[in-house]
Amino acid sequence: MIAKVTRMNEILEQALLYDFYGELLTSHQKEIYEQFLLDDLSLGEIAQDAGISRQGVHDLVKRCQKTLEGYEAKLHLVERFLSVKEKVSEIDRMLGEWEQKKQDPEEIAGKIRKLSSAIIEEL
Repeated sequence: MIAKVTRMNEILEQALLYDFYGELLTSHQKEIYEQFLLDDLSLGEIAQDAGISRQGVHDLVKRCQKTLEGYEAKLHLVERFLSVKEKVSEIDRMLGEWEQKKQDPEEIAGKIRKLSSAIIEEL
């Protein structure tokens, strides 16, 4: 079960990287990588369809992964996106508390201002 969760996290991470940086790949790389990642085709299926070897598909997929990870290492767009998403979720949670009158409105407003400032800094 843990292996499935780990694999799913890897797939989600690769999908996010592709969403942010996929347009920087060549059309051939995008086609093969989409078939592997998004369409969940096997290396053999992709190889047969593309008319290349299974090893060629494997190497291309690995190169694409490294390329996308390299872009993220330099640009950090996915990292920033996830950080902002987390802060917005926290703001939403605080507003829920405010609506339920669980906290002082002025305290919540201060926390929201702090989080919104942090979001602006990240952008």
